[in-house]
Amino acid sequence: MIIQFIILLTGIVLFVYFGFSALKEKNRLSGEPLPTKYKELLQEHVAFYKALGEKQKAAFDKRVQHFLATTTITGVGAHVEDLDRVLIAASAVIPIFHFPDWEYVNLQEVLLYPETFNESFEQQGSDRNILGMVGTGGMNNTMILSKHALREGFSNKTDKSNTAIHEFVHLIDKTDGATDGIPEILLQHQYVMPWLNLMHENIKEIRANKSDINPYASTNQQEFLAVAAEYFFERPQLMKIKHPELYEMLEKIFRQKAVV
Repeated sequence: MIIQFIILLTGIVLFVYFGFSALKEKNRLSGEPLPTKYKELLQEHVAFYKALGEKQKAAFDKRVQHFLATTTITGVGAHVEDLDRVLIAASAVIPIFHFPDWEYVNLQEVLLYPETFNESFEQQGSDRNILGMVGTGGMNNTMILSKHALREGFSNKTDKSNTAIHEFVHLIDKTDGATDGIPEILLQHQYVMPWLNLMHENIKEIRANKSDINPYASTNQQEFLAVAAEYFFERPQLMKIKHPELYEMLEKIFRQKAVV
């Protein structure tokens, strides 16, 4: 009994020690400056970043460095390159850039697959039509992204899509306990009902084929929020022209004017 107690106590001590050491290392890395190469990649590939002023870029750099220091990115059949790390981190920072204390408390790891996958996370076989997903159940606190979709989201300047931003908006939506298209942690109370009404008006237009918003947005409220956010950050000027009320509401939700 005494030996078992000593073994258990030793295990607890080692767990606390290594856990504390890992946290200390993450905090150290978080405080280091973003590598120059990563800044160059942001400047070259992320239009949102390119449009920022120097002080804002410095703030963005710190947020990217913190994300990379505190979130594991793992390739599953895909080689994770510096560009992939930068684009994933940028996708995380863009929607919460004006929330300086934001932490993705519901994310520990991003899995990067080379291409599409199915609902069982399989990369082979049929029905592989998923580009990105926020995990649930045994995959909770995990995000899965297609490497191809991740890069396409930042290389195509004419579409209204960005898979990684879409999935991070789902995480934001999920933070208040319900993935329901109402990001209560961001949205001030007085705007909840106007946002609900605006969502359903737009969903009706999409279903009636009277909108240029991706039809996937009409699936449900949570998908509408994520798809609308993609449009807002990818083609803000076009959204401002075609959907001024929606654009204005998304400005309120994300507390920023899309700068692209």
